[in-house]
Amino acid sequence: MKQIILGTAGHIDHGKTSLIKAVTGTNTDRLKEEQKRGITIELGFASLDLPGGQHLGIVDVPGHEKFVKNMVAGATGIDIVAMVIAADEGVMPQTREHMEICTLLGVRHGMVVLTKIDMVDEEWLELVTEDIREFTMGTFLEEAPVVPVSSATGEGISRFIEQLDALCKNVPEHTSTGLFRLPVDRVFSMKGFGTVITGSLISGRIGVGESIMIYPGTTVSKVRGIQVHNQGREFAEAGMRTAINFQGLEKTAINRGDILARENTLVPSYMVDLEMHFLSSNKKPIKNRTQVRFHTGTSEIMGNLILLDREELAPGETCVAQIRLDEPVSLVRDDRFVARSYSPVRTIGGGKVINPIPVKHKRFHQDVVDALKSLAEADPEGIIDHQAHMAGPAGVTFAELLLMTNLPAKALDATIASMLNSQTIVLVDKESRRYVHQETFDDLKQLSRTVLETYHRENPLKTGISKEELKSKFPHDAGGKLFTLVLNREIKDNGIVLEDDRVRLSNHEVSLQVDQQELKQQILDVYRQSGLTPPYFREIVKQLDVEPKPAKGVLELLIGEGALVKVKEDLYYDRPTLENLKQKLVDHIVAKGEISTPEFKDMTGASRKYVIPLIEHFDATNVTIRVGDIRKLRKRQ
Repeated sequence: MKQIILGTAGHIDHGKTSLIKAVTGTNTDRLKEEQKRGITIELGFASLDLPGGQHLGIVDVPGHEKFVKNMVAGATGIDIVAMVIAADEGVMPQTREHMEICTLLGVRHGMVVLTKIDMVDEEWLELVTEDIREFTMGTFLEEAPVVPVSSATGEGISRFIEQLDALCKNVPEHTSTGLFRLPVDRVFSMKGFGTVITGSLISGRIGVGESIMIYPGTTVSKVRGIQVHNQGREFAEAGMRTAINFQGLEKTAINRGDILARENTLVPSYMVDLEMHFLSSNKKPIKNRTQVRFHTGTSEIMGNLILLDREELAPGETCVAQIRLDEPVSLVRDDRFVARSYSPVRTIGGGKVINPIPVKHKRFHQDVVDALKSLAEADPEGIIDHQAHMAGPAGVTFAELLLMTNLPAKALDATIASMLNSQTIVLVDKESRRYVHQETFDDLKQLSRTVLETYHRENPLKTGISKEELKSKFPHDAGGKLFTLVLNREIKDNGIVLEDDRVRLSNHEVSLQVDQQELKQQILDVYRQSGLTPPYFREIVKQLDVEPKPAKGVLELLIGEGALVKVKEDLYYDRPTLENLKQKLVDHIVAKGEISTPEFKDMTGASRKYVIPLIEHFDATNVTIRVGDIRKLRKRQ
C-alpha cells in the first residue's frame, strides 16, 4: 500500500482543525493554550482510513501569520494538501501565502475545501466559489475539486472523503531505496519510553535496533521502538508519519529542524547552491546579500542570499544563487526550500537545491553561473561529470554523489559503472569509492611528463627523479593513491620507467659529452687510487679545477651506476674498495665473535676521521650492530 500524508493549509480560523476533527474524531489542538484561545499554534497530527483501503497520515498546520514557520515545517513531506477556505471570508492573506509555500515546496496534489457553508446563503456561496476559481488559476490547484463542507453539521464531509480517496490514486508511490531521512518536527519525553521524536519520513526506511545520527550534529543513538499511526512497527518507510523513541538519548540532544539519518550519510554545510524563484507577489527586487530566513525540512536558519550573476532579482524572476548560512544544514539535491524575509516576516521565494555541498563561489564568473544552470537541469551522468570535474584531484566519493544526485544506491552504481566503462571518470580508491574526472587524470599524467622533461633538461647526468620528489610536484589534494595510479598508468603505457625508486621518461638516456667522460674517469681514478682514505669531494673539485655543479652531476651519475658509495655527506668510496673492507670485517667477526673500534682502525690503517664514518656506515647498512664499545654481526633473517 502507498504511504500518503495529507496536510492542511489556509488562513487562521477558517476551520482546518475542525475539519480534521469532523473527519477523524481527533482534536489536533493538543496544547492547553490552543484549546483556550481556539487557534492552532503547533503542528497537530491525526490519521484516517479511507473507504478504498488507503491509510492517510494527517498534518494539521497553524494558520496565523505568526506561526507560518510551523506551517512550513508541517508542509514538508506532505503528498496532498487540503487548502481550507472559509465560506464567510473567502481568500485571505494567509490563504495566498500558504498557496505560495505549497507551490515552492513542490506539492502537486490537493483540493480546495470550502468550510463553514452553514454560515452563508447560496448566492454568497456562488460568489466565494467564483473567487476561489480565480485564486487557483495558474496554480497546481487550478483543476482541483472545490468541496463545500460544514464541520458543524457534517454536510459535505462524505464527499470530502470520496475526493481524498480519488486523489490518492494519482499520488505516486514513495521509494524506500534512497537515503533514510526524517526531518524532526516534534520532540518529547514519555514515561517508560524516554525521548520520542515525530516526523514525516521523506525517503528511505529505518528499522528497530538500527543506529542513527542526528544531523547536523554528531550524536548517535539506537532506535528502540517505532510507531506509525499509534501502531508499533518493526520498520518505517518513506511517506509515513512516524514516531521513534531512542535508547539513552536525552531530549535536549535533539530539536525540531534536526534530521535523522544513518551515520556518515549526510554532510553538514554552511553553503548551498540553489535555483531561487523570487515570487511575483513581491513589491520590489531583492538585493545581493539580503538576509533571509531559510526554511528547509523542518528547520529555519538565517542566511545571506548571494546572487551570483546580478545585483538584484526582480519579482517573478528565477536565478541560480548560493545561500550562506549562520548554521549548517544537511541536504540532498532537489530538496525544496522556502525563503522568507527577515523583517517584516513574509514568504518571498523558494525553489530547489542544486548542490548541497558546494564550494564558495565568486560572483560574476560566467563559467560558474553557466555550470550551475546546466547542473540544475542535468541528468545523473551530467551531474556526476560536473561534480567530478569541479572536485579536481581531490575527487568525489560515492557517498557524496548520493547527496549530489539524489539517486538510490543501485541506480548510482549503474550510472557510475557506465561512466567508468566510457572512461569519463576514473576510480582512484576502491575502499572509499573515490573518483576523479578523466580530464583531471589526464592532466596529472601530463604534469608528470612535464616535470620529468624539466628535470632531465636541468639534470642531464641523473638517471631520474625520486618518487617522493615527483609526488611533491602534484597538487596537495591529489593524495598518495591517485599519484600511484597515475604513475602505474604511465609505466603501463610505456611513458615512464621506474628503477630503484627513481623515475625517468622511457626515452631518457644519460649521455656524457667528451669532457664529461674525461671528468668521470678522473673522479673515479681519484677514489680508486686513494683506497680507504679518499679526499672529501669538495677537495677533489679543487684538485681537478672543475666547476662544482657539473662535477656534482658526474658524481651522482657514478653513484647511480653503483661505482661509488656515499658513506656520509661529502665522503664517498670506490665500491670494490668498500666491499673488500666489508669482507675483511665480516671474516674478523666470524673468527673472533666481535670487533672493537681500535681493532677496526688497525684493519683499515686509516685515521679516526675515516674510521668512525666507515664503521657507522656498516651499522647503518645492517652489516654490524653496536653493543657497548664493540661491534657484532647483525643477525641475518
